[in-house]
Amino acid sequence: MQEKPSASWGQFFWRITACHMVTYFIMGLLASTLLDYKNFFGTEILVTYMRQIESPWVAAGPALQVFRGLLFALVLWPIRDSFLEEKKGWLRLWLLFIGLAILGTAGPSPGSLEGIVYTQLPIEYHLWGLPEVIIQTLLFSLAVVFWYKKPSKAWNIIMAIFVALIVLMGLAGVFIR
Repeated sequence: MQEKPSASWGQFFWRITACHMVTYFIMGLLASTLLDYKNFFGTEILVTYMRQIESPWVAAGPALQVFRGLLFALVLWPIRDSFLEEKKGWLRLWLLFIGLAILGTAGPSPGSLEGIVYTQLPIEYHLWGLPEVIIQTLLFSLAVVFWYKKPSKAWNIIMAIFVALIVLMGLAGVFIR
């Protein structure tokens, strides 16, 4: 049985990575502004845990998400039909992220069940960043499935422009400090 052209590995990797990078960047920018991450990450409890906003690593972070996009594509590739071909596939994909990547992490990450149990962070520190990651993964899931349901060259062009801008801004943030 011949695979559909839309199911090629290269196209899947591109779409997963581009959707992740763009939604990650947009939500990171909004959250860092609205949730005042500069001050929040500078609090006594987080200053040694989180890199500060001025760090070149933080500036490079959105551009480095290409590696996370690759990881997501590799992990999601074998189960792609369960969310690309099924009705409400975006919901399946989103719930997968909420269950395994946000709340059910293997380690004690802030906001996860393990983090609440095993870290000494106050509960408000666990709850602070959850809106960002929950909304980002929702937007990611919607974008991926929508792009497959309504493919067009416009999507490729728009996403390529956004990804290029994210990479260029990341480079500028690292080298212009």
